[in-house]
Amino acid sequence: MERKWGWTGKPWQAFKTFAIIFSFIMNFVLLLVLLIAAPLILPIVDSVAKPIVGGLSDSFVEMSGATISRTIEVQDTMPISFTLPLNTQTDVVVVESVPLSIPAQFNLPGGGGQINGSVTLALPEGLTLPVQLDLDVPVDQEVDVALSVDVQIPMQETELGGPFNTLRSLFEPLDRLIQNLPANTDELMDRVQAADSPPMTQDTAVR
Repeated sequence: MERKWGWTGKPWQAFKTFAIIFSFIMNFVLLLVLLIAAPLILPIVDSVAKPIVGGLSDSFVEMSGATISRTIEVQDTMPISFTLPLNTQTDVVVVESVPLSIPAQFNLPGGGGQINGSVTLALPEGLTLPVQLDLDVPVDQEVDVALSVDVQIPMQETELGGPFNTLRSLFEPLDRLIQNLPANTDELMDRVQAADSPPMTQDTAVR
């Protein structure tokens, strides 16, 4: 019995027939478009998309492991307040003549009695005197601070670490996908032929 592909009076059967034919035509047209566009698209992907996506992926990987190196100059004033205990021996120099008047008692020879009086003298300028210091010195003032501080900050420990890791996880799969694409039409055809050829079994290899 000859099979008819037209209208058989059954709407569902007609719809299935139309859907099969339409799907076959669309697949054929799509395949034809891809074959025509492949020689134009593949060189663009190889020369433009691969370097851009690969460069971005490598840049995000390097940024994730980068370190911020800076030398920070600190110029400021710092208030300080404390008590300094001082207990030491030192030498002091008299900067000007120092007059001294010391009461004294003189004994006369031969039992002649005693005479009360005073002795007056002057310590000359430039005289060096040893002294013992034992006191608490209060310190309350502001001091100038000038420092150069070297800073090493890993990028992962900053607020930029999270966004860079996110971009890295997005671009790495895309980079692998583009790197696995054929570079030209010849490579594409080689892959298609390799996929269509049946695998060589052990019996075939022996023969």
